[in-house]
Amino acid sequence: MRIALFQPDIPQNTGTILRLAACLGIEAHIIAPAGFPVSDRAFRRAGMDYLDAVALVRHASWPAFEAWRREHGCRLVLFTTAATQSYLDYAFRADDVLLFGRESAGAPPQVHAAADARLVIPMRPGLRSLNVAVAAAMAVGEAQRQTRGFAP
Repeated sequence: MRIALFQPDIPQNTGTILRLAACLGIEAHIIAPAGFPVSDRAFRRAGMDYLDAVALVRHASWPAFEAWRREHGCRLVLFTTAATQSYLDYAFRADDVLLFGRESAGAPPQVHAAADARLVIPMRPGLRSLNVAVAAAMAVGEAQRQTRGFAP
């Protein structure tokens, strides 16, 4: 199981997601450009000392990430409010990459087109979206539950 962030723009959310990845033993990918320098104080503060424990892969661009993904044969699972299929009705695999878009803009059309699956976390009508770190935790929890992928 891997988690990927497409051009994240809020350092605190990215730090929190990287902390999640470290604690659960999940490889994390950041697809540049990020909306902040990765040495940003808030980013380091949110990730705390867990940033040294995460397996972090940085990709210089979307095409670079896609080349890596093709080379590794990973299925891309995009979480988006524009999807209709619930993440609870999806059969995850242990080698999936769970992708989350920018907090401010989501994922662009080329990312949607490249995804093997587009999933939504169902919410009450009239509400826009969950915080990306909360959504990532929910998604990883369900994916690992299904694949029995929790770290010992």
